[in-house]
Amino acid sequence: MDLGITGRIAFVAASSQGLGLACATSLAREGASVILNGRSSPRLVEAARALRAAVPEAQVSSIAADLTTREGRAAIVAAHPRVDILVTNNVGPPPGPWREWDEAALRGAFEANALPAIELIRAWVPGMQERRFGRVVNITSAMVTEPDPIMGLSASARTALTAVSKAISREVVRDNVTINNLLPERIDTPRQEFMAARIMAAEGVTREQAREVIASTVAARRLGRPEEFGDACAFLCSAQAGYLSGQNVHIDGGSHEGLI
Repeated sequence: MDLGITGRIAFVAASSQGLGLACATSLAREGASVILNGRSSPRLVEAARALRAAVPEAQVSSIAADLTTREGRAAIVAAHPRVDILVTNNVGPPPGPWREWDEAALRGAFEANALPAIELIRAWVPGMQERRFGRVVNITSAMVTEPDPIMGLSASARTALTAVSKAISREVVRDNVTINNLLPERIDTPRQEFMAARIMAAEGVTREQAREVIASTVAARRLGRPEEFGDACAFLCSAQAGYLSGQNVHIDGGSHEGLI
């Protein structure tokens, strides 16, 4: 299927590794011109090399900037005033009990996992409306619909982004601009290595055993592959997905227990 996004300009936040890089790779494979982003220039160089190796014809550029700062966001928008596809993403706050959620922790969660995405939407969506094509995909979390006690910081910030995005989506869809959310659970990225390390330390098990523990929590009994997630993102950014907006799409191996 031709997704109809050849030549579209796609900015993928926090894309030097993990889910962001997976989305960027799938978009590049579909012909989009991809802008990678991260805080580390050397890591971005390596990510761009890996992407070009996977997709030799890829049109790839990058910008090193910290999304959590006003200055970083301003630098991104100034360097790339036109974007057709926006994929928002950022590392989540560390897990922990609610008794540790002081004001600094709450502010940090919102400044990393809600505010940057909202500000980039505000910066680029008006241009998308004028050109009558735009796709926004927010990488949030399964915790938005099923908050875990130790993941409340992530759930709260990402749920705020979900609510704002839903409100905006109802207005801009008439201009062929869609806003959707991908909710990952247990995709095999560095985040799962971090979670495995926590299990290893807490339970004194091997890496393989820790990963088996993680996989056992998934209905499919395996971790998701990054390319599965990336391809789902690419479809939401496609010309064919113009009638799909304001939705939360679980990419979780069938683990979501809710009916909706």
